[in-house]
Amino acid sequence: MKNNGERSLWARVEPLLLKCERPTRYIDSEFGAVHDPDASYRFVLIYPDVYEVGLPNQGHAILYRIINSMDGACAERAYVPWTDMAQCMREENIPLYSLESFEPLLNSDVVGFTLQHELCYTNILEALDLAGIPFLAKDRADDCPLVVAGGPVVYNCEPMAPVFDAVMVGEGEEVITEFVHTHMEMRDKGCTRAQIVRELANIPGVYVPSLYDEEPGSNPTIVHPAVDGVPAVVEKRVLANFDEQSPQAIPIVPFGELVHDRLAVEILRGCSRGCRFCQAGMTYRPVRERPADSIVAATLDGLERTGYDEVSLTSLSSTDHSQIEEVLRRLDAAVDGKGVQVSLPSQRLDGFGVKMAHLAAGSKKGGLTFAPEAGTQRLRDIINKNVTEDDLFEAISAAFDAGWRRLKLYFMLGLPFETDEDVLGIVSLANRAYAYAKDCVPDKERGNVRLTISCSIFVPKPQTPFQWCGQVTMEEAQRKVDLIRNGHLHKGIDFNWHDPRTSLIEGVFSRGGRELYPLVQRAWENGCTFDAWSDKFDMDSWMSAADELGIDMQQIASKEFEIGAPLPWDHISAGVNQKFLALEYKRARNGELTPDCTFESCTGCGVCQDLGVDISLGGSRG
Repeated sequence: MKNNGERSLWARVEPLLLKCERPTRYIDSEFGAVHDPDASYRFVLIYPDVYEVGLPNQGHAILYRIINSMDGACAERAYVPWTDMAQCMREENIPLYSLESFEPLLNSDVVGFTLQHELCYTNILEALDLAGIPFLAKDRADDCPLVVAGGPVVYNCEPMAPVFDAVMVGEGEEVITEFVHTHMEMRDKGCTRAQIVRELANIPGVYVPSLYDEEPGSNPTIVHPAVDGVPAVVEKRVLANFDEQSPQAIPIVPFGELVHDRLAVEILRGCSRGCRFCQAGMTYRPVRERPADSIVAATLDGLERTGYDEVSLTSLSSTDHSQIEEVLRRLDAAVDGKGVQVSLPSQRLDGFGVKMAHLAAGSKKGGLTFAPEAGTQRLRDIINKNVTEDDLFEAISAAFDAGWRRLKLYFMLGLPFETDEDVLGIVSLANRAYAYAKDCVPDKERGNVRLTISCSIFVPKPQTPFQWCGQVTMEEAQRKVDLIRNGHLHKGIDFNWHDPRTSLIEGVFSRGGRELYPLVQRAWENGCTFDAWSDKFDMDSWMSAADELGIDMQQIASKEFEIGAPLPWDHISAGVNQKFLALEYKRARNGELTPDCTFESCTGCGVCQDLGVDISLGGSRG
């Protein structure tokens, strides 16, 4: 571990805490935190948001546990200080530090960022600036920490590629140990930074951007290997023995309230329902389950260790677990009378999903959420949602018969092949759902029925069948919002919608290449941070940055790609082959459905074959 003589910053940080809101964001010694001052290798995990948003992240908890179990290595944590603390740190010349040791990040061996969404990019630069680490990989000296990344957005990380020494693609449980072992060994041999990153590129699933050259004249930028031996396509890593891993990494219990303040137990990974807009549904394949015995034991153990009174059984589609009813009944019996609530973050849009939600919620019935995604059956077939209005009304009937009185429906606006009739179909469906829900309850309770509809703006994502589509303009998105606002929704229905401006920024960085990094840096220089926070998002600063650089953000987001044309993310693979994605796009145009392969035959997406996954093992439902 490097040491620049500034061993502990606590004495300088402590006086600042009274000047900042939520000082528990910046202190240490929570229950479950690991301290290893004797470790010779320090890997700092950074979630690029504030403490209460980043601490609940399951990926961080898993990596924290794994690294801290390795001989000679320790994992520590850092988060992005809120604007008040950041100002104080700059005024007092205090660098960004890790919580466990209060050591400057500049003293660590690796600084690892989670790329959770595109709106976190300016926060990554904010963290590096506070840490005193050069933004660009090419500008870092040999004794500077490696700056690496992983997470959901790595499937097109090109707008931030110049920042990272390495990017880990896919599931991190195995690749992280290989990465740390390789780096420790080469560091101890005195290897240069260039030698280290070249060796790291030999690890399957590790992408080293500096070893790939930009294709001259390409717009958006396309890259190819610049040195021999580097893979033309970096394939994602898939955990081989998912069902043998613990469903939960014992979390760090915070001093203050978190955004998701509960025990999280991962019961299922992947989803093969095949929604054509859903990046997670494509990139987290194949579907693998954990056994009921393992889930129940880990849940009860975690509740006892942490003292939480709520547990969330997490996955992309928790009610799809083949043993979910058994799991819920066993947990219900085990926690009966203890004041513990079991929650499911996602429900199937049918009566079974409601039945499972009822088992989880018991008498504590807040709101229930379903996602029809589109207002007409035509558009639901285009996006391969595989649900009907009958499914929705069956679920509403089951929910309100079981005691629910509040319901939220999620929709998207700006989907491929969408018409105004589809948009107004949201109004029609919502009104009918509200009336039907009121008919399901006694007359005296009808006044308690509330329905909320929430609309997000569709963003075409890499590695999906809609990756070739353009995004609707901000003006068109707002027009669609106004169609609903003026569409005579019943007064008992609340309507929320996502800001089309933030959706534009998300779309720009979903679809662009390395040519967009200067836009991130200029926006940060203009004061942009915490872009995912509505009260901090500053569209004027983003537009000013784009104008200064001559970048047309709307043109980038709305650009349509021809099938077969080079894409900025072609050198990163989630395992789903391009032929399958192109076929799914063709089926979308024709309104054809593709079944879920875990309940019917293989659909030929290529994940199991191309990544060598044996789905007869590892707890698969297949």
